[in-house]
Amino acid sequence: MPIVLGINTGFAINRFVEPDDWTRIVAEELGLHIVQFTADLLNPWYEEKIVYSQAEKILNCCKKYNIKITTTFTSQFTRVNHLLHPDEEIRRTWIEWFKRFFKLSVFLGAEGGGSHFGIMTVRDSNNPEIRKKRIIQGVEGWRELSEFGAEIGMKYLIWEPMSISREVGETIEETEKIQNLCKLNFPIPLLLCLDVDHGDVTSPNPDNTNPHAWIRHFKKAIKVIHLKQSLQDKGGHYPFTQEYNSRGKIIPKKILQTIHDSGIEDCYLILEISHRERNPFEKKVLSDLKESVLYWKNYLDNTNC
Repeated sequence: MPIVLGINTGFAINRFVEPDDWTRIVAEELGLHIVQFTADLLNPWYEEKIVYSQAEKILNCCKKYNIKITTTFTSQFTRVNHLLHPDEEIRRTWIEWFKRFFKLSVFLGAEGGGSHFGIMTVRDSNNPEIRKKRIIQGVEGWRELSEFGAEIGMKYLIWEPMSISREVGETIEETEKIQNLCKLNFPIPLLLCLDVDHGDVTSPNPDNTNPHAWIRHFKKAIKVIHLKQSLQDKGGHYPFTQEYNSRGKIIPKKILQTIHDSGIEDCYLILEISHRERNPFEKKVLSDLKESVLYWKNYLDNTNC
């Protein structure tokens, strides 16, 4: 699989939830055929017959529009503590949630799935001993999910480094620590879903907010790259429109050159653009997505989209 462009279905949450609607938009209006499916479109906690009835509809629509769901991920409403929750029973519940989600992922044809590593409470994050304990609990949880993923035929899991310490992976150094901890006895690898807009803006090391530095450093571990325009304020999942490109630091030609120079040959470039449910943003969702896709396609071979 070469470097390919696709889209995360976060844009569709509560807007385009009907499978025949969002798949048509992806294929016919955006001209894309690679999708990262988000749990908020079909939460695996629904009754099983509902989940798989909906999943069948999704598969049929994907077949109709020649769409492939390559990975799955959590999203807005599942951005929670999960594997780093302070309560053991709740952590255990989320491990079971992920097993159901990954089982659904395989049914949808995905080769991998994931989330952020886990989120700590302020109290836990501020206590060095408890913080260390939570990280180990998170590693153990992901190891169990790796074992389950191997059993059901997944090729890998993915996690997304974030931007503050309690959400984990806010710097290159901290992400490297997690990667090293998650290499022992993982039947399938835990790879990176790297976001070009993440990283700790308070870090004294400018590399920690430089997507090119992240790509160069983690070149062997990157499977997915989340794309959105990045501004100084880090205030949102901005589209690649003229308005934001004039002020943004994400330049497709440079990102692709860094990927090429790093020797990455197998990676999904996934547009992760979201709009607030406010006007005028709500009315610009589709036009912004179309402009963003065209902006990237100018630098990519269309056969890879």
